[in-house]
Amino acid sequence: MTRHGIVLGAGGVLGFTWSVAALHAWEQETGLDARDADIRVGTSAGSVLAAMLGLGVGTDTILRHQLGISLADDRNVDWNYDVDGGTTRPPLPRLGLGSPGLLLSVLKHPARIPPLAAMSGMLPRGQANLTPLERMLDHLADGAEGWPARDTWIVAMDYLTGDRTVFGRLGSVPARLSQAVQASCSIPGWYHPVAIGRHSYVDGGALSSTSVDLLAGAGLDEVVVIAPMVSRVYDRPRSPIASLERRWRRLTTKRVLREIAKVQATDTHVRLLCPGPADLTAMGGNLMDHRRRRTVLDTALHSASEQMTDTASGTG
Repeated sequence: MTRHGIVLGAGGVLGFTWSVAALHAWEQETGLDARDADIRVGTSAGSVLAAMLGLGVGTDTILRHQLGISLADDRNVDWNYDVDGGTTRPPLPRLGLGSPGLLLSVLKHPARIPPLAAMSGMLPRGQANLTPLERMLDHLADGAEGWPARDTWIVAMDYLTGDRTVFGRLGSVPARLSQAVQASCSIPGWYHPVAIGRHSYVDGGALSSTSVDLLAGAGLDEVVVIAPMVSRVYDRPRSPIASLERRWRRLTTKRVLREIAKVQATDTHVRLLCPGPADLTAMGGNLMDHRRRRTVLDTALHSASEQMTDTASGTG
């Protein structure tokens, strides 16, 4: 029997929306159900989607919720896209360094901690909270303390050491699913760190937008990587902010491709789905701008389907 893995990457509000469309296209093309994957790895916005799938919410239900419609038997997703995701810009942070301990770890091991993770320690502590996200996931879990039966791995970064922490994996730090997802989504300088046990944690995307390399040697036959912060073909934005985002995106893409190569080296087939030029134009330069969500969704529903067709035929 073929064993499948799904990797759901970071990407903010708009990345989540794009990922829903891409996951829908993957299911339509393959006939598979993302809820049946043997392992799901979620980082930042991707952790929300991974958690929802793990709690039994189907991709079609999530897509209909994005479209503002529902069927009688749909799970109740308690989320308002225009309010619960917060503002398009972070609130004023607290003064001072976010994590002096992390900066000390960088000084001790400069080659071990990526630049974005190192910068996370310099940014002031964010003041926004993710209480609506906790409420939504706890509601879907219906009070259950345990994790989904199938492996759901949620990636965050230890705010003191800069280490990658994978919640939900055998031997990992104990945490409620909603806690782990909050930690994975806590963008440094935007949201406040999440305390779990003796440590605090922030967005796992500071280390890698996908952490797909976690699946190297996991005994999977196929892995689909849905990576809203990766692109293989780009647009030509006029906005300076969007241009800066595209430069960062190129660096992110290189890292993810290296991670994918590690998984492929273990005889696992990997399919990468990522935004194309039309998607990038729809997203603009701020992946937290919820006002663009419907435009991103409409664009992605078309582009992701085309991308699935191209990769299936070997032209993508």
